[in-house]
Amino acid sequence: MKKLVVLVAGLLSVALFAQAEETQNTKENTFSMKVQIRPRAEYRNGVLFPRPKDAESTGFINNRARLSLGYERDRLSIGLSAQHVGVWGQDPQIDKNGRFILNEAWAKLDFGSGFFAKLGRQSLVYDDERIMGALDWNVAGRYHDALKLGYENTNNQLHLILAFNQNDEKTIGGTYYAPGAQPYKTMQTLWYKYLFDKSFNASFLFMNLGMEGGDAEKQNSDTKYLQTLGTNLIYTPSNWTIGGTIYYQFGKTKSGRDVSAFLWAVNAAYQIDPQWKIGVGSDYLSGSDGADGKYKAFDPLYGTHHKFYGAMDYFYASSFVNGLNPGLWDNQINVAYKPSSKVNLSLAYHYFSITGDVYEGNDKLSKGLGSELDFQVDWVIMKDVKLSAGYSTMLGTNTMKAVKGGNPSHWQDWGWLSININPTIFTTKW
Repeated sequence: MKKLVVLVAGLLSVALFAQAEETQNTKENTFSMKVQIRPRAEYRNGVLFPRPKDAESTGFINNRARLSLGYERDRLSIGLSAQHVGVWGQDPQIDKNGRFILNEAWAKLDFGSGFFAKLGRQSLVYDDERIMGALDWNVAGRYHDALKLGYENTNNQLHLILAFNQNDEKTIGGTYYAPGAQPYKTMQTLWYKYLFDKSFNASFLFMNLGMEGGDAEKQNSDTKYLQTLGTNLIYTPSNWTIGGTIYYQFGKTKSGRDVSAFLWAVNAAYQIDPQWKIGVGSDYLSGSDGADGKYKAFDPLYGTHHKFYGAMDYFYASSFVNGLNPGLWDNQINVAYKPSSKVNLSLAYHYFSITGDVYEGNDKLSKGLGSELDFQVDWVIMKDVKLSAGYSTMLGTNTMKAVKGGNPSHWQDWGWLSININPTIFTTKW
């Protein structure tokens, strides 16, 4: 019962709010339906990790087919979204076991005066998505099963998010082992954002994660708690966008090591004219130097890593090798050009380094991991239809080979082509 105290308290809060004074239904009933078809063809010749020597390149087409339904009336909103994701050809022509899942299934209750509750399966997207993001690039996306309690007005947003996960219904005990399931057992997150004026806002986040270790065969449970605390600042004077982020992690790893890790990031972008935009940024995530002492590698958790650390997803979207987690320092510069209202081109350069120490025998390796170039073009063909394409290459060092494997001295590149068809089929009111 003790494990459920926080969640029960949240549910009781919902019940108390629900008993507040009733108001007459003055808002129309609104029902909407949206469809998304998003196939993406990929050529892979060293994405996620360096291609080993003599390894062949590969190609495939993945696809997302998503149907989203929305309902709104006075003080109540409901969202349902079902999707089928996979690779063209992986299912037989006659398939009796199609994979069709609900990636969203939530209800939002408006209690008036800015208070609300949103419960069920939902995306949790906060700030710039470094810690919690929708991961829309991934064909499946990301969702959480959670209860969100909130208060919002013109200048303030305050959210409390509560989650309690199991991998099945239980009769005795409460062990939770997560292969193929949610990566945490419990989660409590408090997020607050304040809008000082139209050009400056600040947000603060505190997250407590309970991750269960123990021995699955012996059915014993040992939950460890990891805390993440930080702030995100955005300043937008005139044609500038300036951002700053810092987070600190403490508590324990799943294996019981004490944690002391941090992330900081700064970025700036300038809109030169309606067509040209340039930007620079620097992201620093601390790394672990070894198996002894405190664990110093920062974990960006459930953020949209593809957005930050290079489009080829070498870092945090995929793992380091040999149990390493040497951290990352990503310095970047990017430029975007918009020749028309329907076409946008962008080019980004990243230089990656590790932040911890890595040895090859007794020799300490250099910090430099290498450079990545990412090019992307987006073209709005017609209403609700956008064609996107990209090409990236990674020029890695010997240190890259030590921490990611493969053979970075060989040419590594990746290309993709995607069409996103995402219309609203209809919206009706009564």
